[in-house]
Formats: sequence, structure tokens, C-alpha cells
Amino acid sequence: MSVFAPRRSFAALWASQASSNLADGLLQAAAPLLVATLTRDPLVVAGMTVVQFLPWLVATLPAGALADRIDRRRILTAGNLLRAGGFALLALALASGWQHVGLLYAAVFLAGCAETLVDNAALTIPPRLVPRERLERANGRLFATQSVINTFVGPPAGAALFALAASAAFFTGAAAFALAGLAAVLLPALRPTREEHDRRHSTPTTVTADIRAGWTHFWRHDLLRRVAFISAAINFFSAATAGLLVLLATGPYQVPPSRYGLFIAVPAAGAIIGSLLAEHVVPRIGGGPVTWLAALVPAAGYAVLGLSRSTALALAAMFLAAIATSLNQIVVSTLRQAAVPDELLGRVTSAYRLVVLGVVPLGALAGGLLGRGLGIRAPFLVAAAGLGLAAILLASRVTTRALREAEKSAADEREPHPALAR
Repeated sequence: MSVFAPRRSFAALWASQASSNLADGLLQAAAPLLVATLTRDPLVVAGMTVVQFLPWLVATLPAGALADRIDRRRILTAGNLLRAGGFALLALALASGWQHVGLLYAAVFLAGCAETLVDNAALTIPPRLVPRERLERANGRLFATQSVINTFVGPPAGAALFALAASAAFFTGAAAFALAGLAAVLLPALRPTREEHDRRHSTPTTVTADIRAGWTHFWRHDLLRRVAFISAAINFFSAATAGLLVLLATGPYQVPPSRYGLFIAVPAAGAIIGSLLAEHVVPRIGGGPVTWLAALVPAAGYAVLGLSRSTALALAAMFLAAIATSLNQIVVSTLRQAAVPDELLGRVTSAYRLVVLGVVPLGALAGGLLGRGLGIRAPFLVAAAGLGLAAILLASRVTTRALREAEKSAADEREPHPALAR
């Protein structure tokens, strides 16, 4: 890849991610509010999370293979424009008075399919733009931007737009996805390197073989597999509660719809702090303790949500949980980017995310069934107990020394890629 204008290249990635995260944030508030106006059935509400993440079970491995075969810039452009088109059609239907849960399910499923392409590609790009010693800083900035816009700016704006008209929120989200696609055009070509191209042509492989190679590399990497299981546990219980948060907030906590965005924006402030402090905190306390806290602190937060009647206390618990999970997200992303060869990074990332995100539909379904059968607070209490157990059994086995040795071993086995940013 050309070394031309490296700072502008990272800025283009940053802008594309910021715009797509704005769209995600708008829809994160607008979509559950739309469902809640159409039904109060916890299972139907949780169904939106199921259809959103179902594509990760069926499309993520092919998406990873594509990220290692074709220009990743084109993937970001096409995927974001596809999401823009889907939500624009939904907004037109809503503006015409045609409201049905099935329409929202269809739009969310389409966006989820595109998201598997976009996210897998986006997560493989930073190592091509910055050297290893700046990956934590670069990831911190990207995740901080994601936290600010996706959950701090977008949800309140989405809730406010929804209060004006449901279609307004979805039209705005479609426009933001379109801008993300256009910003991605400004990235340099992100095709496989000349060395990777020559190696692939000297030993041609099929997409199926590529997928198998990526999965094998992931599964045989003991530490990466272990942190994947931890993240999968975190995501399972998060999914079991996230889709029902709108019912908990507007029900037992008696939060009006116009203020529902606070339940997303306040923990986002914690995620922002965690992302910005990661480059200072992680080296001091180590990635091992961060991984353990990422499971234990949210477990305590779920207990507070399930037992408390105080909105302020619930928001404080979510705030602290977000700090812990944000720090862990950067630890895991940096490990994956530093410990996996670039020619395998797309496929290994997709294998990792199949495990981590493939559990989300199952968690959402479990949460919906618990909420319907035992009440809206039950999924939060079960999540507290389950994630606390995961912290003891899984997270405690990841040490800072193991993380450092995995990165060092990978660095010793390959020559570093040219640094494209200084």
C-alpha cells in the first residue's frame, strides 16, 4: 500500500467510523423505541437483537475471507452505502404510515449483514496505518470516538428525533451511513500487499480453504481463544439484557421515552473515559487485571439494575461497567492486531467475532424468554450471577505476562510492516 499522506489516511478511517457510529447511535435509541410503541412483549422486543446479530452466525467467516482477499476500502464503502439504502427504505415506509415490526426486523437484518463486512474490514485496517507501538493509542482514539458518538451523541439525538417523527430518526441514520461510505473512499487502497499477492498466486486457494486456515489459526492460539470465550460470556449476558433495557427504563424505572437516551449516554461517558485512559492505565495495571474487571464490574452493574429502584444508582453502575469493558476492548483488539499476521488478520478477526458475537442472538432470545416468564428484572439478575461466575472461571486465567509473551512471540516470527504513520 502507498505511504502517501498517512495522517490523512487515518483521518479518513476516523471520519468514516465516526459517521457510521453516529448512525448506529441514532438507531440504537430509535429502533427499540419503535418496537416499544408497537408491542410490549419482551420476546418480540428481544427479537430485534436476534435479527441484528444473526448475520454474525452465517456471514462473518466469509466476510473475513473477503477482507483478506480484496480492497478493504471498497468493503467499507459498499457496506455503509448498503446500510444507508436499507434504512432509507424503512424511513420511507414509516413516513407513509406503514408501521410493522417485520419491516424493522428486515432493515435491521440487512444492516447486520452489511455490518459483518464493514466491521471485520475496519478492525484489520489500523495495523496498516500505524506502527505497533502506537496501536493502543490509535485504537483508543477510535473506540473513544465510537463511544462518544455511538452512545453519547447518537442515542439522545435519536430519541429526540423519534419524538418528532419516527421516520426522521431513520432518515438521519441513513444519511450518516451514506457519509461513512463516502469518507471511506478517501482511504488509500487497502489491497493485499505485493508479498501476500505473490504468495496467494503461487499457491492458489479457495475461499473455503481460506476460511479454514483463519479458523485453525484462531483456534490454535490458546490465549486468543481464551479471551474470545471471556468476551463471548460478556456479550451473551449483555445481549440478554440490552434489548430489554428500554422496557426496564420506561417501566420499573419510570423514565419517559424522551429521556431514555440517558441509559445509553451515561455509560457512554464511562466508555469514553476508559478509551482515552487505556494507553496510560493498561501499561500500569496490566491487561490481565483489566480482563478480570471487564467481567466482574458489569456483573455488579447487572445486580444493581435488577435490584435497585434508583435511576441515579443504576446509571452509576452502568457508568463504571462501561469503563471496565472499554479498557478490555482495547486490550483484546491490540492483542489480535499485534499477534496475528496481516494476511490472516481478516479471517482470524472473523473467527474471533463469530465466537464473540455469535452468542448474541442466543443471549437475546434467552433474555426475552426470561423476561416474559419471570418478569423484566429477572434477566438482569441472571446476568449478574452468570457473568460473576465467568469472571472467576475464565477471566482470572488471563495474565498480563501471557498477553505480553503472545505479542512478543508474534513479533519475533515476522518482520514488522512498514510504518505508515509517525
